[in-house]
Amino acid sequence: MIQTLTVQLAERSYPIHIGVGVLTHADLLIPHLKQKKVVIVSNTTVAPLYLDRLRSTLEKAGISVLPVILPDGERYKTWETLNLIFDSLLGAHCERSTTLIALGGGVIGDMGGFAAACYQRGMPFIQVPTTLLSLVDSSVGGKTAINHPLGKNMIGAFYQPKLVLADIATLDTLPDRELRAGLAEVIKYGLIRDHEFFVWLEANMESLLAREREALAYAVYRSCENKAEVVAADERESGERALLNLGHTFGHAIETGLGYGEWLHGEAIAAGTLIAAELSKRLGWIDGASVARIESLFLRAGLPVYGAPLGATRYLELMRHDKKVQDGKLRLVLLADIGKGVIFDAAEEETIRAAIDARCT
Repeated sequence: MIQTLTVQLAERSYPIHIGVGVLTHADLLIPHLKQKKVVIVSNTTVAPLYLDRLRSTLEKAGISVLPVILPDGERYKTWETLNLIFDSLLGAHCERSTTLIALGGGVIGDMGGFAAACYQRGMPFIQVPTTLLSLVDSSVGGKTAINHPLGKNMIGAFYQPKLVLADIATLDTLPDRELRAGLAEVIKYGLIRDHEFFVWLEANMESLLAREREALAYAVYRSCENKAEVVAADERESGERALLNLGHTFGHAIETGLGYGEWLHGEAIAAGTLIAAELSKRLGWIDGASVARIESLFLRAGLPVYGAPLGATRYLELMRHDKKVQDGKLRLVLLADIGKGVIFDAAEEETIRAAIDARCT
């Protein structure tokens, strides 16, 4: 069964098709192509698994395919790797109407989307995510970027895809560590705006870890539904969309401080979320029982609940490079309750330091 959601952005609205085997449904792809030529950007891990399947789907429909295979890993999310995409586009004389398809996880989706936003000032772009994290988060909403040594995702653009094709079957080949990392973003939706979903996750975590397709399909659909609603209300993160960054300001500091790729993104976000929960407790918004409940779910998902011991001073130094800093103030996403995220920029540095120290020993 294929389920379809729509990200409502007026004339730039687009569908998210979720189901098992949607990679072979040419009828979902062809209506979104402007010409009979596409570029598929993937990496050395995903391409051997799914490139031939997607290429066959397109070629049977008369579409010619140019594959661009990049090295795999967060450390390759750079200008140098991005230029490999541009080299291929220019070398193949791709036009502005050629569609770029990103086949892979969040790194490929971010770089493919950023390349599409830049090439000839914008070419059509389709997301085909293959990791749980990209299925539920990075493929939806139009955020594209590369990293800089001073900060994660600091160079990029808002650029919406024409379509998201979410094939649950791709999770069959996902390493266990990557599956667990993706669950951090799934849990996030329950924490910031969907208490009922958080309760469902508490009851179904083992089913998700066992890769039961019905449970995975529900988690992906519910997560995408939440994100689509937030993006439709605040596409460029001027307000509510910032709630999607729960744990990210602390988590990005971990990723940057340790070196990109040392921790997976979802692992850093899990630890960052517990720092945010600890700070929320110290501000008097949630109690210790709520923090323990959140910690329990992340532990059951097999995720870290303590951050890297970089020291509070280093965390704050890295966090000040965060995109959510406004007028020199850290805008943090915290919790007023489980299921209710808040954006707060008035936390005292001493309190932030105490929360970091408590969760990063």
